Amino acid sequence: MSDPAQVLRDFTPTKQFFIGIDSDGCIFDSMEIKHKECFTPMFIKNFHLQAVSKYAREVWEFVNLYSKDRGANRFPALVRAIKLLGVRPQVLARHVKMPDITGLEEWIKRETKLGNATLNNEVKGGNQSLAHIKVWSDAVNKAVEDIVHGVPPFPLVRETLEKMNALADCMCISQTPADALKREWSEHGIDGFVKIIAGQEMGTKTEHIKFAAAPKYAPEKILMIGDAPGDFKAAKGNKALFFPIVPGNEERSWERLFNEALDRFFKGTYAGAYEAELVKEFDASLPEHPHWKL
Repeated sequence: MSDPAQVLRDFTPTKQFFIGIDSDGCIFDSMEIKHKECFTPMFIKNFHLQAVSKYAREVWEFVNLYSKDRGANRFPALVRAIKLLGVRPQVLARHVKMPDITGLEEWIKRETKLGNATLNNEVKGGNQSLAHIKVWSDAVNKAVEDIVHGVPPFPLVRETLEKMNALADCMCISQTPADALKREWSEHGIDGFVKIIAGQEMGTKTEHIKFAAAPKYAPEKILMIGDAPGDFKAAKGNKALFFPIVPGNEERSWERLFNEALDRFFKGTYAGAYEAELVKEFDASLPEHPHWKL
């Protein structure tokens, strides 16, 4: 079976700079609708959490929208949500059984490309411990395709992408399935601004940058733009720079990127105190622990 990430390894730079850009919650204001209208209902339905739906919803939204786990791949996020939900006193009092995720945890430990294709192959190969995970993941994908339309990029995204393209090779670097990414980027006519759209099938965000950019550009000429701690880790794991789209302040973040940060990046004055101040603000915007555990 061919490796989907080979296209990243084969990528040849055409510009001096490289910019990786996350999609959900970064380019598009789609995190809320995807998680609240697609992921959460399927989480409650497929894992039989109706009796504790209020708490299940609160936990899912905390993990995926309002915590340092924001933007994580759906499968580790599912493990985190189930573990958090399972120890809540209200859930214990109602004797609601949590789904068995032993097989899921084992798969996450050994699989580097946590996506629908690898999950489907596992189940087809006889790993029935992941069958209920596949049902949930497929239901999420169907809901996203059905519901998430007409969500435009944040203001100034298009203008910023145009500005980036003058000096940088740009790529979408995401943990969303590639089909959904291509659909959303093409729907709004911005797919032409990126060389490659890399989704969960090509590995982690850290691997995307490692394969496509890290050996081919100077570290100070690689920038990752994202709205989640995983984006920051992907950048720093490759000694690259990071620009945060701060959750709740996305419009202001794009204004700052367009009017100020991008020029600094191209001029070589981004690293150091300027980046550190942005990262500090970003880090403060997302808590590590839920309010019910404080």
